[in-house]
Amino acid sequence: MDSSNSNSAPRRSEDIALDLLKFVAAHTNLGTKGASSTGFGLPSAPKPEDQLTQLFELYTRCRVAVESPLPGAAAQK
Repeated sequence: MDSSNSNSAPRRSEDIALDLLKFVAAHTNLGTKGASSTGFGLPSAPKPEDQLTQLFELYTRCRVAVESPLPGAAAQK
């Protein structure tokens, strides 16, 4: 049995950041076709390149959030 797939193994920060990215993207509709918020005019769909840029920026922010120490964590040691 492969120990890397067990639930007790520590997860890499990259994996946690990816899960966070998926959660945020799903709840903010990031990466989906945009719709006009007012109901007037044609909906403007973002370019695929812009969507990728947004996803990469969000992943970077998720990595920073996951890898940064918690406030007050040093005081608890």
